[in-house]
Amino acid sequence: MPEEDVLLIAQASDALAHPVRVEIFRYIYMENMNRRTVCNKDIVNAFDYSQATISQHISKLVISKLVEVQKKDNFSFYYVNIGILGKYLNAVKKLNEK
Repeated sequence: MPEEDVLLIAQASDALAHPVRVEIFRYIYMENMNRRTVCNKDIVNAFDYSQATISQHISKLVISKLVEVQKKDNFSFYYVNIGILGKYLNAVKKLNEK
């Protein structure tokens, strides 16, 4: 298995290793699929977590590159990186290959 795939699996899996991050990731994904933008305030309103907790979890998703952030004025908008998600899913499929 290529080292690039191994690193991608490790990084993305680490980002998704916490249930709150899975929930946030799914929320962003579903909103994006419905062509809606997502900012911090939207995520804070959707979940019963503090702004600080949300920010820490989003930071981990952004570092993993599963989520991209675009800043506009004083707002940060979040988008699932479909390319990285696809590469991650394909790399995971390779785990059972010889």
